[in-house]
Amino acid sequence: MYFPVADIDVNPLVPPLVAFTSSFVTSMGGVSGAFLLLPFQVSVLGFTSPAVSSTNQLFNIVAIPSGVYRYIKEGRMLWPLTWIVIIGTLPGVLVGAIVRIKYLPDPKNFKLFAGLVLLYMGGRLLKDLAFTKKNGDTPTTEERFHQRHKKQAQASGSKPPASCEHSSCVTVRQWTPTRLVYDFYGETFTVNAVGLMALSLVVGMVGGVYGIGGGAIIAPFLVSFFGLPVYTVAGAALMGTFVTSVAGVIFYQILAPHFPGMVIAPDWLLGFLFGIGGFAGMYCGARLQKFVPAKFIKWILVVCLLFTAGKYIWSFLF
Repeated sequence: MYFPVADIDVNPLVPPLVAFTSSFVTSMGGVSGAFLLLPFQVSVLGFTSPAVSSTNQLFNIVAIPSGVYRYIKEGRMLWPLTWIVIIGTLPGVLVGAIVRIKYLPDPKNFKLFAGLVLLYMGGRLLKDLAFTKKNGDTPTTEERFHQRHKKQAQASGSKPPASCEHSSCVTVRQWTPTRLVYDFYGETFTVNAVGLMALSLVVGMVGGVYGIGGGAIIAPFLVSFFGLPVYTVAGAALMGTFVTSVAGVIFYQILAPHFPGMVIAPDWLLGFLFGIGGFAGMYCGARLQKFVPAKFIKWILVVCLLFTAGKYIWSFLF
């Protein structure tokens, strides 16, 4: 099947199948899978124009609602964190879209930029996983949460209760312009709202250039820099990605007439095909997340990030 905007020919079953696989794995860590789909579109399908960034954001719009629904249903949607991320990333995404069009239209330069960003993210998570020592034998909040739900699943068969008990839900204790405090599984976490918004602004610019929405990159930062449990940030990161992706697609569409010699607007059909697969993958990933060890989820993110970064940087150099 030929997609005229992307100028590629591909079997229509390939996009949803690839999107389902990537989204199923990455949605457990609060990442939509768009950062894996972009190198697939660029390197495998040959979709190299700036429109690949807006198409990737269109994928987020279609795919993310199913994952967000699961996190809301299970009481693990941290709305204050979501709004902090959105307020910070939204302006950055719009600036990033302009940078992508004006300064990084060359696929080779874009690959280097994307590769370095992913390399830093993967390296940071790898450092935390491999070189951060655990204090004694006391299980972490994430480990206790996972162990509890694993036991529940074994005790009740394959159908654990959809609604969580109070200790398993996220409970907001304080939310001000400068501070967010919440409880999760018997432990209290404090977030510097101003610092997170400033970081989100930078991350939003990177996400806007890369075409994944700012919320996608923020998830590894929330886990590694702020030390927040991956079980509590995944829903917020996905929702932030959704909102910023909507803004990104609209912005790319508005800019398209002003750059007549360049393909900027998304390939709507290709984006929807990717989105259909992502919709199913994110629902399954979000549903099963609580039964998967947090450390395993983080290792998945590390492998995906470093593999993609290496591929991009290698293609730039050679």
